[in-house]
Amino acid sequence: MTAFKLSKFVTATATAVLLVAHALGQSATVPTLQQPEVQGQAPAAVKRVIVVSLEDRKLALVEDGQVKKVYTVAVGKPSTPSPEGTFTIERRVVNPTYHHNGRTVLPGPGNPVGTRWMGLSKHGYGIHGTNEPNSIGKAASHGCIRMAKADLEQFYEMAAEGDTVELVGERNAETAQLFGNSQNPAAPAAQQVQTTVAAAGAAPAAIPAQSLVTDATGVEKAIPALSAVMALTALR
Repeated sequence: MTAFKLSKFVTATATAVLLVAHALGQSATVPTLQQPEVQGQAPAAVKRVIVVSLEDRKLALVEDGQVKKVYTVAVGKPSTPSPEGTFTIERRVVNPTYHHNGRTVLPGPGNPVGTRWMGLSKHGYGIHGTNEPNSIGKAASHGCIRMAKADLEQFYEMAAEGDTVELVGERNAETAQLFGNSQNPAAPAAQQVQTTVAAAGAAPAAIPAQSLVTDATGVEKAIPALSAVMALTALR
């Protein structure tokens, strides 16, 4: 029986009960139509923000304020820098065809944007793969954000059209919290050296820490310092 017919039936029944009760001089309770249960509301949509630190060359996927994943990426080189600002993902494509300056490259190992493309609201820029995996972690692109193939395909499944993308140029409080001391990969090595020197009984100043933290090649520069620590230890 439909809700409309049921309502008419209950109304007719209530009227009949009232008439009988009136005739008998008695009060009566009028039945009411039970309302259907209200289904629970749909869960709120996840608030997803993608933060890219151009200086750190890192990308963080943040959902409802929680960091889900952090990836190393390639960003624009000095002559073709990545744009700074807040954008959105407007288009997602699996196995895209590459078009640029009259050149067309079909999907495959040689495709410059790899197996996934996520176009941003700034025309011509996106997050994608690369056929130059050695460029990851460097300022090497034409302005887009490049990701390694496995990282890209994993990230693609977690991102969606409409997601906010923040491209941050210089490090700030937000990127420092997200990516820690990734700007200075030599810092842990410097700390290790100072700890070892202290254990060897030498003054920390005996090994210059400045050469350990100057730039991205600081890890390589830490080798002579570590050798010096070994020499100091051998002399004891």
